[in-house]
Amino acid sequence: MDWTCYLFGFKGRINRAKYWLAGLLLLSFMAAFVTLVQLALTINFVAHAMGTAHGSGKVSFGFRLDDIFSAFDPAAWRALSLAKLPMLLVRATGMVLFLWIFVATSIKRLHDRDRSGWWMVPFFAVPGLYDHFSDLFPGSYFALITGAIMLVLMIWGFVELYFLRGTKWTNRFGPNPLGKEQMRARGARARLRATTAWDQESEIEMVPHRASPPPLWRVKPGS
Repeated sequence: MDWTCYLFGFKGRINRAKYWLAGLLLLSFMAAFVTLVQLALTINFVAHAMGTAHGSGKVSFGFRLDDIFSAFDPAAWRALSLAKLPMLLVRATGMVLFLWIFVATSIKRLHDRDRSGWWMVPFFAVPGLYDHFSDLFPGSYFALITGAIMLVLMIWGFVELYFLRGTKWTNRFGPNPLGKEQMRARGARARLRATTAWDQESEIEMVPHRASPPPLWRVKPGS
């Protein structure tokens, strides 16, 4: 398996098993990254506390899905300070890496369903942005209806990505990743012709002659 294309490429298709595996790998990478950063922060915090004979504050680091959509929130940018810049850069580096893997594998899974990668917008981006900025929307029926639509989109996307089988034939994004090719479903006329015995009399017609040559026999047009 080409792991670079599997985790970071946007072309081709992956089946459900590989998509589930990508999710488990992504969670493992995130846990390892957070553990290393937490360890570095703890060592730095202890060294600072020992050097000053006292220390205060809480050492914490983690990833939240809401952090992705905070980049589109002006209030989050106004709350930044130079003291938080190193931690912000570390968090942003990890977030870009993990988001890349998630989007790349999700797009290839959508390709397996014969869907464009742009379906990530209604399945992921729109519900996430709505959830982050939901406090800014007016209440009452508008929030209820909009929230219900976002929930339907999220459930639809989850089912599409994790549970539905990909196309068995070669689609516009590539061959079946399982290697079990199947012809695309045929139309009603093709199925009828394939399952019905050939009737010679129904396929041949006589064309009356206009002069001396004998009548001609030919196959009916469209047969």
